Amino acid sequence: MNFPDELLYSPDHLWVRAAGDTATVGISEFAQGLLGRVGYVDLPSVSQTVTAGQEMGFAAESSKSITDFIAPLTGTVVEVNMALADNPAPLNDDPYGAGWLARIKLAGPLPANLLDAAAYAKLVGH
Repeated sequence: MNFPDELLYSPDHLWVRAAGDTATVGISEFAQGLLGRVGYVDLPSVSQTVTAGQEMGFAAESSKSITDFIAPLTGTVVEVNMALADNPAPLNDDPYGAGWLARIKLAGPLPANLLDAAAYAKLVGH
């Protein structure tokens, strides 16, 4: 299982890569494993406000389930990975790279409950 050190992780299995006042968000490899092969994604809308701890308007459908993801931070969606709408394969094959979900302009500091890679690996039993 891969948990890149440069990322932060939410207890709800999303990763966050912060750069200045914007953060890129995606699903962790652990979450992808739980979901199984994702065949469809419903992406949040650009300019949509997301609030840490609440559904962020992103859902993934796999052979195992439909999952609504909880926002790991608060802010406004400034970009979504539209390539996933036509082909969600990067979520399965490259969740930390081409499988990113959204870029969010932060409304404040990152939440204190985000975990570093070691803490997240411990949380998920790796």
